[in-house]
Amino acid sequence: MNAQEYIALEDRYNAQNYKPLDVVLTRGNGVWVEDVEGRRYMDFLAAYSAVNQGHCHPRLVKVMVEQAARLTLTSRAFRNDQLPLLAEELCEMTGYEMMLPMNSGSEAVESAIKVARKWGYQVKGVKDDQAHILTCYGNFHGRTISIVTFSPEEQYRDGFGPFTPGFDIIAYGDAAALEAAITPNTVAFLVEPIQGEGGVVVPPEGYLRQVREICTRHNVLLITDEIQSGLGRTGKLLAAEHEGVRADMVTVGKALSGGMYPVSAVLSSRAILGVLQPGDHGSTFGGNPLGCAVAREALKILHDEKLIDRAAELGDYFMERLAAIRSPHVKQIRGKGLWVGIVLKASAGGARRFCEALMKQNLLAKETHWDVIRLAPPLVITKEEIDWAVERLEDVLQME
Repeated sequence: MNAQEYIALEDRYNAQNYKPLDVVLTRGNGVWVEDVEGRRYMDFLAAYSAVNQGHCHPRLVKVMVEQAARLTLTSRAFRNDQLPLLAEELCEMTGYEMMLPMNSGSEAVESAIKVARKWGYQVKGVKDDQAHILTCYGNFHGRTISIVTFSPEEQYRDGFGPFTPGFDIIAYGDAAALEAAITPNTVAFLVEPIQGEGGVVVPPEGYLRQVREICTRHNVLLITDEIQSGLGRTGKLLAAEHEGVRADMVTVGKALSGGMYPVSAVLSSRAILGVLQPGDHGSTFGGNPLGCAVAREALKILHDEKLIDRAAELGDYFMERLAAIRSPHVKQIRGKGLWVGIVLKASAGGARRFCEALMKQNLLAKETHWDVIRLAPPLVITKEEIDWAVERLEDVLQME
């Protein structure tokens, strides 16, 4: 089958809830992917930062095949020999006392919300069903019913009501707005250290430190969503570390399995995650031995290959190369580490056409919102490969 036949088949049988670029991929290795017609592309999206370790990393493939041949799923009705090891290794790596294993990023966020509410009732003393959680404009935490409740994107909400009560949205990057919005019933503030889907929006310097102080003073849990920003993407293990901030709860996912399997987790203290009792929350696949074995190896690769340091070093180089591009269309270039958003002027005609033009030059990137080209290559990328990509970006950004 050729690409058009695959696309026609997908359009016929698959719900139209995405608008992907019309490239049909069939294999990948490192930063490179190949389509069904044999054309190679450099991947500058990394599956929204899930493939930080590179496509089909041989160590991950080896561990996955070995574990798949041994044991894949027990449910949480029985214990397995991989979950305890992942829990220990992830907690020691991040400095948290406990973790709650889940599968998708949305599940991790939903889990953190449930824990925050229960903590509010049992520990803070909020009256039943009065828990209040604050989030930010520009956020993206998933598309479940509860999460789209506090989404500022009208499309995510249109036709899906009624929504879950107990949430308010405030300005991102504005610590004073947080201070003003907190009530005696506020149990948590959920925030991305850098907003990914919002367009790789980096908050003002000192914002997270101010947020930390405000949350501590008001006995409000600070929850950072590090599903895209965490595990090396920004040049730190967790993006909040750029300001020396430690959240009360952290959600991680995506790169936790190197793109091999859905694995996510909520990280926190024993005092917070300890509010959960057997039967309060669960997941048949959460903590399964296959996912845990892969996640353990994915974390080791981050460490062994020094991918976090690599993201910091090459991220600086990448930003320098991008800043040197002279384009009539570029309004702003922002980001941290190997995570960059090129913001286009209104006159540019939207980011989609630039991503389509990049695809024709064998570079895959994806727009977010209408005016931002999001760039997030696998962290295994080399300096020479960055140069290759910048040449194509520079060319495309000159087009009329």
